[in-house]
This record gives sequence, C-alpha cells and structure tokens, in this order.
Amino acid sequence: MDAATIQAMIEQGLPGAQANVSGDDGVHFEAEVVAEQFAGKLPLARHRLVYATLGDLMGGAIHALALKTLTPAEVAARR
Repeated sequence: MDAATIQAMIEQGLPGAQANVSGDDGVHFEAEVVAEQFAGKLPLARHRLVYATLGDLMGGAIHALALKTLTPAEVAARR
C-alpha cells in the first residue's frame, strides 16, 4: 500500500475533499483531510467517514492511519 493510493481513495470517497497522506513503511500512515462533509460532525464521526472510504484495507493493508480532519472553514481560520 502506498500514500498516493490512499489519498486517491479518500478523495474519491469524499467528493471535493483534499487529502494529504504520508507514510514510508507501507503500513503506517498519516493523513490530513479537508472536507466540507465534516461540518457539524465530531472528530469520531469525521474519522468514520474517512475509514469508510478505505473499507477492508483498514486493519489489513493499512495497519494504522493517524488522521487530522478539518473543514475548509477551519483551515481558513488557522491562516
């Protein structure tokens, strides 16, 4: 598994989302995902949306995925 594949799966599963995924060992990854779909949701619900885009890969080919999930408004407020 590679970071580019995970990024593509997240962005395909959450239309309009922007994902930045990194991870060098092929099983442990970090991702920052910015999506409008996260608005009004608690962190756990946001993470579940991302995990759903990856399906059975979670816990299998992807051993660990550290997530930072933000809305576009939250990103704009950080700047």
